[in-house]
Amino acid sequence: MSRNSALILILCAGALSGCAADYLNHYDTVTLAAGDTQKYNSLLQTVDPLNPASRNTHIEGDGTRAAAVVRAYKFPPPPPPPPAITVNVGGSGVTKQ
Repeated sequence: MSRNSALILILCAGALSGCAADYLNHYDTVTLAAGDTQKYNSLLQTVDPLNPASRNTHIEGDGTRAAAVVRAYKFPPPPPPPPAITVNVGGSGVTKQ
């Protein structure tokens, strides 16, 4: 390979790499100064392992009350009977049943 052909090959590779550099620079942000929103959102939704309330193992509640709620859910009380129908006859205020 002669010196001229090697020089031409290097110049062509350099020109093509300049075009490819713009093509390969894909960013998920509008500007390069924008933050990393994906990481921020994942950290925002991460449970805090140092939450002081997580050490409380005493669960407030009453077993009798919980059992009554479950029983009422499984066996709901019957609906109340429909109200009696009264018919107003005329405008005298006398009702007929």
